Amino acid sequence: MTAISIFVFRFAGAWTFCTRCRRCQPACGENRSEPVLDWHVADWCQLLLLYLDTSRAIIREYGSLGHGLGWPQILGKVKGYGPPPTVVASTMVSIVNLVSLTVGASVLVMSLINLFQPSIEMDPLLAKNLIYAFGHIFANSVIYMGVIAVYEILPKYTNRPWKSYKIFLIAWNMSTLFTIIVYPHHLLMDFVMPKWMLIIGQVFSYLNGLPVLVVTAFGALMIVYRSGIEWDRASSFIFLSMFGWVAGVIPAIADATIVINHVMHNTKWVPGHFHMYMGVGAVSMLFGFMYYFIRGNERKIGYADMVSFWVYTVFFLSLCGTFLLSGKVSAPRRWAVHFPEWVPYDRMGAVFAVVIIAAVTVFLYRFSFP
Repeated sequence: MTAISIFVFRFAGAWTFCTRCRRCQPACGENRSEPVLDWHVADWCQLLLLYLDTSRAIIREYGSLGHGLGWPQILGKVKGYGPPPTVVASTMVSIVNLVSLTVGASVLVMSLINLFQPSIEMDPLLAKNLIYAFGHIFANSVIYMGVIAVYEILPKYTNRPWKSYKIFLIAWNMSTLFTIIVYPHHLLMDFVMPKWMLIIGQVFSYLNGLPVLVVTAFGALMIVYRSGIEWDRASSFIFLSMFGWVAGVIPAIADATIVINHVMHNTKWVPGHFHMYMGVGAVSMLFGFMYYFIRGNERKIGYADMVSFWVYTVFFLSLCGTFLLSGKVSAPRRWAVHFPEWVPYDRMGAVFAVVIIAAVTVFLYRFSFP
């Protein structure tokens, strides 16, 4: 659906979008406002149904979303471990994405109202906050969904259970709250924002990913240590994803510092952190699950897969490095044309990307024709 919307309907949206569609039409060159909003509304409805159904299943099984997050165990009302880690992660993602979709839908509704009644306008600063609240929460939750693969697959390879102990449950509850309120770090350059919101954006950017990241990365190391794990493509990708998550957070935390953000946020430093966080982190979780899904057909998984894994790892990290280096020399993101001194980094990144695509082609072939 994404490919069709881009290549057939020329949809060029993002999780940031303009709320004043009529005023943008002259700049856009043609009237694309209404189809774009239609696509957004359709996506919102499908995703809302997904998370409502997930929440319904958790409530039916555990009694409430609070129980899904392990509140009885945290408060000492119930002894022992909490729900399985997959349930805890699913509960967190359902909560934050229902919030995300609700605030995002409110902007879309107001945009549609403005299309038909231009005199009714939404406060631009409020609209921008709601858009970034939606976008940050939704994008950030991708890795929290993908980490389910880590919780489910690594224990199978190591023959060690992954328990939801109290610190683990507390960490996921903290991230549930932090993920919802951390989005102002996208608005640190907006001088009209209330100062207290910018401080929240900085402070909670330091705190947001750490609780779950620490317990998950530490848990992954402990569950693998001296386990005699079989390192095939599935387990390798799952373990690589932990490194991508940890490494990707470091430049993100740096960028969330206000004095650094004012200089770096509109440079390629940000794509550098995000590509590492998502490409080496979240996407590796997806590829790990794909290989686990087909691992019963061992004759199909061999030398080419091993080489492709290492090619993907080395060249994706190299691609992230070109982004970070481009940020270091102040190359801006979202520019169509670059100054000559920035072009070498662009060319290196393009070469690395082509090699990455070749490696991913092998992964997709294995999955499509097991």
